[in-house]
Amino acid sequence: MKKIVLLPLLVFVLSFQNAEIKPIEIGTVLPKSDLKMLDVLSGKEMSVADLKGEFGTLVIFSCNTCPYVVANEKRINVLQLMALRMKIGVVIINSNEARRDSDDSKENMKNYGKEQKFIVPYLVDINSELANAFGATRTPENFLFDTTGKLVYRGSIDDSPRDENQVKITYLLDAFTALSKGKEITTMTTVSTGCSIKRK
Repeated sequence: MKKIVLLPLLVFVLSFQNAEIKPIEIGTVLPKSDLKMLDVLSGKEMSVADLKGEFGTLVIFSCNTCPYVVANEKRINVLQLMALRMKIGVVIINSNEARRDSDDSKENMKNYGKEQKFIVPYLVDINSELANAFGATRTPENFLFDTTGKLVYRGSIDDSPRDENQVKITYLLDAFTALSKGKEITTMTTVSTGCSIKRK
């Protein structure tokens, strides 16, 4: 009986905590850029600042098993390559601290990164510290910063998070293409659709 009563309370508390997390605004300087995190693929410690590209930096909050991440795997891999070709640094962050002993353990992250053939670092965000600083709440969720470290785009990859065949607007690609060419980004924020980041 107690479990039945406590479950709705737990759901309410978790929902309230998530509602309190506010994403950083456009123009915000990249927070905690020097925070050192483990790259599970190389075994080295590095920060987002270490991965800055000539024209900016793309930070992708992701994980291993979220259905929305799985649906975007091909797109994420293509975007990594395209951004790097446009001299924009890329890093993938796993902030699912509550699942470090299961789906999002370091070993599972390493295996997943290898399976996906990531060509960029896949970093462990201990205690969701970077996600908290960014106000990130979903996987996948994207934050694009210009060469001065200011946020110029925040949100989803495109307008069809579940089906790549239905994509009409490629928000993220359009944003970093404009950034690399020194042009204005027309859509700077969109709503990220995905799984909640599993904080402790």
